[in-house]
Amino acid sequence: MRLFDHKYGTITSIAGPLLFVHDVMSARIGEVVKVQTPDNRQLDAEVLEIHGDTVLIEVFAETHGLDIKRTSVVFTDSVKRAPLSRDMIGRVFNGSFQPKDGFPMFLPEKWSPIAGFPMNPSARARPVDFIETGVSVIDGLNTLVKGQKLPVFSCAGLPSKEVVAAVLKNARLIGGKEGAREEYTTGHASDFIVVFAALGLTFYEYSFYKRVIDDMQSGFVAFVNMADEPVMERLLAPRFALSVAEYLAFDKGMDVLVIITDMTNYCDALREVSTAREELPGRRGYPGYMYSDLASLYERAGRIRGQQGSVTMLPVVTMPEDDITHPIPDLTGYITEGQIVLSRELHQKGIFPPVDVLPSLSRLMQRGIGKGHTREDHRHISNLLYKYYAKGRDLRRLEAIVGRDGMTENDKEMLNFADLFEREFIQQRAGRRSIIETLDTGFELLKQFKLEK
Repeated sequence: MRLFDHKYGTITSIAGPLLFVHDVMSARIGEVVKVQTPDNRQLDAEVLEIHGDTVLIEVFAETHGLDIKRTSVVFTDSVKRAPLSRDMIGRVFNGSFQPKDGFPMFLPEKWSPIAGFPMNPSARARPVDFIETGVSVIDGLNTLVKGQKLPVFSCAGLPSKEVVAAVLKNARLIGGKEGAREEYTTGHASDFIVVFAALGLTFYEYSFYKRVIDDMQSGFVAFVNMADEPVMERLLAPRFALSVAEYLAFDKGMDVLVIITDMTNYCDALREVSTAREELPGRRGYPGYMYSDLASLYERAGRIRGQQGSVTMLPVVTMPEDDITHPIPDLTGYITEGQIVLSRELHQKGIFPPVDVLPSLSRLMQRGIGKGHTREDHRHISNLLYKYYAKGRDLRRLEAIVGRDGMTENDKEMLNFADLFEREFIQQRAGRRSIIETLDTGFELLKQFKLEK
């Protein structure tokens, strides 16, 4: 450890958020740097690369107007850390972890590196237990499990923010006596927290989420990065959010649901910084290390064997050009355990939430449903709903060719089931549904068509 900070006035060039400093005697990757501007402001920065005595520094703010000759940098010999305390709960911060709600900063109980601590794979516990989102098509057919990473794949113009708002307001960890029907009406709010990170918001989107957060009042920690704020904050905000989640989960024993929207804005920020660093681009201009960068975020979700608490992640990805093979959703799909896919066709029909059931999948669903978790008949009901809805969807192509009059009575029944399934099970504008209400709705739908065998 160095005995004193080193101050340098040897900046050779500025490229976007990047500073090149020459003749540096001692520095380390990830070290926090203080940039002192000509107008006596102090900007936070971080060491990205070291080549001999030349150091590449990334500034966590706009660098417009900086004067190379009159700007200096100070190396602090410390890494970027997040201030942590239970007093964070119910607060809103910006992408640099500064209060955005008008209240003063809390007193930290602990400081933790925002890169987190790698979770030993042998210490990982399998994701288990059911998290109720209040959305039937997720809870019933693509169940979210404690410790899972389950992304939402959306498209431009689809109501992904409304879906996020529904989960924000209604998500809870079911408590009480396992398997007892009457116990599913209450959860332990004090042990369940939602950490929300919103990246690159427009003012319209911010006003929408602000109303949602104001209605919640407590049980959350929010990080909000606006589209006109420094691009580096877009890269910092999810790391601060995950540091908060790990602290609440593994230090305080809470179950934490992390919702990040929108990861496309995060990846675009990553590409912008990579371009400024003049790195060789990969697919669609994104950096070749985007996979490992996304993994460094997603893999922070999970459970640790022998410890209370968990981190569950629900990232939202807007697929550019509605292309699920685009690098962002493609790489996200490799790392995570399933996907919730929003459908433009269902949205055009006026169905909310417009979740396309057939390509959606929760790979860990089996770990969180059935007796002792939701209800004993959960798997049976979900299998039948999938089976008959898939048949009805397939028959719609035949109907477009021969018309409904040219189809058998059994085929017409399947078409009617698919239509009613979308209108009564997927459609959910009246508010939250408990898992019991969800399963009862599915059972009554099957019973109506005499398909509940």
